Amino acid sequence: MKSIKGVAAAVLAVGLLAAACGGGDKAIGSAKSSNPANGGSDQGTGAHKKGGTVTISNVAGQTWPCQFNPFNPAVNAEALGFVYEPLVFTNVLKSGATTPMLASAFKWSANKESIVFTIRSGVKWSDGKPFSGDDVAFTFNLMKSHPALDLYSLWTGAGLKSVAASGNKVTMTFNRPAEPYFYNFANQVGIIPQHIWSAAPAAAKPDTWSDPKPVGTGPYTVGSCSANNIEYVANGSYWQPGKPYIQKVEYPAYLDNNPANLDLQSGKAQWGGQYIPNVDQFYKSKSPDNNYWYPPTANVAIVANNDPSHKVTSKLAVRQAIAAALDREQISKIGESGYQPAANQTGIVTPTFNKYFDDAALSSSGYAKPDTNKAKQLLQSAGYSSSNPLKLNIITVTGYTDWDASLAVIKQQLKAVGINLNVQDMEAQSYNQKLYTGDYDLAYSSLSGGPTPYYELRQLLYSKNSAPIGKQANSNYSRYNNPDVDKAFDDYASASPDQQITLLKQVEAAMIKDVPIIPTTESVDWYQYNTKDIAGWPTKDDPYAQPAPYNIPDVEQVLLGIYSK
Repeated sequence: MKSIKGVAAAVLAVGLLAAACGGGDKAIGSAKSSNPANGGSDQGTGAHKKGGTVTISNVAGQTWPCQFNPFNPAVNAEALGFVYEPLVFTNVLKSGATTPMLASAFKWSANKESIVFTIRSGVKWSDGKPFSGDDVAFTFNLMKSHPALDLYSLWTGAGLKSVAASGNKVTMTFNRPAEPYFYNFANQVGIIPQHIWSAAPAAAKPDTWSDPKPVGTGPYTVGSCSANNIEYVANGSYWQPGKPYIQKVEYPAYLDNNPANLDLQSGKAQWGGQYIPNVDQFYKSKSPDNNYWYPPTANVAIVANNDPSHKVTSKLAVRQAIAAALDREQISKIGESGYQPAANQTGIVTPTFNKYFDDAALSSSGYAKPDTNKAKQLLQSAGYSSSNPLKLNIITVTGYTDWDASLAVIKQQLKAVGINLNVQDMEAQSYNQKLYTGDYDLAYSSLSGGPTPYYELRQLLYSKNSAPIGKQANSNYSRYNNPDVDKAFDDYASASPDQQITLLKQVEAAMIKDVPIIPTTESVDWYQYNTKDIAGWPTKDDPYAQPAPYNIPDVEQVLLGIYSK
């Protein structure tokens, strides 16, 4: 199983990120590992010979559509990091440390309402054309003129006012303090070439353009693509000397965890990103070269459609009943073999973010433990009973066997309170279409996080990340709309660290009161890696990037760090 939008994990406090991104003229130093041979990115040193192939085993739940639009959340995990690069890489696993990418330095204004990036010189697009600050300004201004591209609501929610290039400088101006958004605009937006995207066919509909032969600045180009496999080949004109070491990346399209797991077990694939039952016995014990590491990330949740057009799931009592009925510890133990801990209704991942967690609010909410009697009473108040049971559909991605196992447990638990849950496994493209446009009642889903709970919760709950039914939402797929919650997110950027905790506790209170989504387990990065021929992997001791192959843009850092022995 992978996240529907694999970006970066939620691990560290924003104060640490703020320090890494802070004021003054900030040159972005190399994120060289203390032990490159065991998992460091040693950028630009050319320390190893070029050669070798890495095969990724990660269940996408679909065959490849061979589209690489970096603004399309259904396909951008195959584009960002491989082909397209951000201005800065921010590693939330290492205190928000920054790594130079397409910007070599940045400087915040004293009030944090503007930032100036120094754009790296000597970089070329993979078609040989020069890269410049004009491409950066074009990328962000295209997001303004086509809001569907603005996946993090930078123009509509973060207060972005202007982006302008002058020589090798790009200035971004906001209408309020914007430091927390650095993680989004510097780290998660892939820069695109103006000469490609300002011309046909991209210019006509950039949000829906398939981008079948992407031109980027990244370490790889798309050598070939079929429904069954993407082959990436090293970009011969990549700007980091001697990089990438690995010359080919094969990315087969797996529709189910089982064959993907077998390829990992045998060593046919070297880099994995999915759930493996009994991982020590099935995978680790088969070879001393087989390794895994599962760092914590965000939440897996039942996303309820809150839009009034969905007559059942828009009822608060129905959502409350589902939340009250769930035994999350059992879902964790049976559905995820205990590898993913039980989540809680506040949406705060613990113990990672304990400083933000309102334990008292959860304890008094009635959702800290399963309560079948409360669930039955709530359903009765909504007009349902044993003689008139509630029937609900929930969509999920075919091939995500851990989700299937978790949903089997959830189905059993809901049946005990009078809800008949019908699990609808579907191919990922169909799932995404329904999820993004609001064509569902319940969906099983997982998004990425960030340096504090703010990033995941803002994606999930901020109304400007939503859209009317039938239109594509960027991340607030539940269509939740609460002005008080929006204000808490807006106020967060200019708040002190203590005030930020208070604001997030206000969001937690809304999660408990309104139950817009229902967290079930705390997501982890599923990450398996084989060291028989490939070295340089991120490890618990050297977490130079989020390690799963579906994490963007972290995937690039891993591809720049690994090499063939």
